[in-house]
Amino acid sequence: MRDPLPALDPGVLLIFLLQISLLLLVAFALGRLATRIGLPALVGELLTGVILGPSLLGATAPDLLAWVLPADAGQLHLVDAVGQLGVLLLVGVTGIQLDTRMLRTRGSTGVKVSLAGLLLPLALGVAAGFVVPAALLTDTTDRWVFALFLGVAMCVTAIPVIAKTLADMGLLHRDVGQLTLAAGTVDDAVGWFLLSVVSAAATTGVRAGAVSLSFLYLMLFVALAYFAGRPLVRWIMRRVTGGPRVTVAVILILTCAAATQSMHMEALFGAFVAGILIGHARAGDERLWTDLTPLRTVVLSVLAPIFLATAGLRMDLTALADPTVLAAALALLAVAVLGKFAGAYIGARSSRLSHWEGIALGAGMNARGVVEVVVATTGLRLGVLSVATYTVIVLIAVVTSVMGPPILRWAMSRVEETPAETQRELDLAGAKFRLALPNIIEEGN
Repeated sequence: MRDPLPALDPGVLLIFLLQISLLLLVAFALGRLATRIGLPALVGELLTGVILGPSLLGATAPDLLAWVLPADAGQLHLVDAVGQLGVLLLVGVTGIQLDTRMLRTRGSTGVKVSLAGLLLPLALGVAAGFVVPAALLTDTTDRWVFALFLGVAMCVTAIPVIAKTLADMGLLHRDVGQLTLAAGTVDDAVGWFLLSVVSAAATTGVRAGAVSLSFLYLMLFVALAYFAGRPLVRWIMRRVTGGPRVTVAVILILTCAAATQSMHMEALFGAFVAGILIGHARAGDERLWTDLTPLRTVVLSVLAPIFLATAGLRMDLTALADPTVLAAALALLAVAVLGKFAGAYIGARSSRLSHWEGIALGAGMNARGVVEVVVATTGLRLGVLSVATYTVIVLIAVVTSVMGPPILRWAMSRVEETPAETQRELDLAGAKFRLALPNIIEEGN
């Protein structure tokens, strides 16, 4: 007869509840403060970990840090588990929000911008990975894997940050806004794909056979998702309505994440593909988007801030006191910004867009946001990145997310709005009203 499942120690449970409450409270407060001064909430939520972690509390009051966040592996694993659940659902929700139809409507222009904005920073990041000081590598890190990971971190784009920035600035209806989202969609998809391949290389070693097998598994998973998963998910989502759709969506996201994890790939890629499949089921079913609103609310308001706070806990800004690390941080920031701006600008100009439109696209595509934080967290978990390198990459995510809006506003003030863009704004306003109408009628009754 099996032994009964051991109960969680009451003391461990108490500390866990206090940790989660504290992280969420501080993340909420700092996130609201950040938005009030015109910064992404991401900045405040990451600062939660900086304040409560080794960067500030650990440096000034180590005894207080040990009381707030005990250095017990089992205790921290509980918080990590919540953060991992949060990031998987966050990536899934990001996939749901991607509008793949936009890629078809924007045509070759979006593809040119996305590929140039992806390949140039990827190449620069890989090259930088081979020249950064050895002090930024761990003892077990393979230089090839490190360089590939750095390349992926340099080339990603954060769709959630871009979409919110464009919405806040009233630029979603502009051609540049549409192209930025389309190009970001491609970058996001390819970025998660590359992250999965590089993660497989990190766990199996840089051996041609192992990497080829991982790549084969990845392509098989994508093919199954497209040919079998797409109709199956659409059929499943249309058999349920209302609240149960949230449950089904979470099951699909976690199941696909488990599938890719079992293939020795990154679970995040499976979650992202599941989100795309669920989002594809929205075609002809506008109610689906409304039914999944509670999932987006819980993920973006509760689970994502907890994940970002735990990500901030792993940062150690005292590492920047080392001149070597500081110099490498400034150099990598320059590579990240230059690569994205130059790539997006080249893609825009090759599609005969204006100089200012190219700058605006570069500003939008440059925002890494939470996506780069996820990549950095994955690298740290796999032992590819040291704490110092992790800190540098997360700082790049914050800086690029903050610098995007003012440059975008400056560039777009020099691009006149066309009649087609004005009509698109009216169409978008009408679509939002049609989606909200059932709720308005329901509240009125």
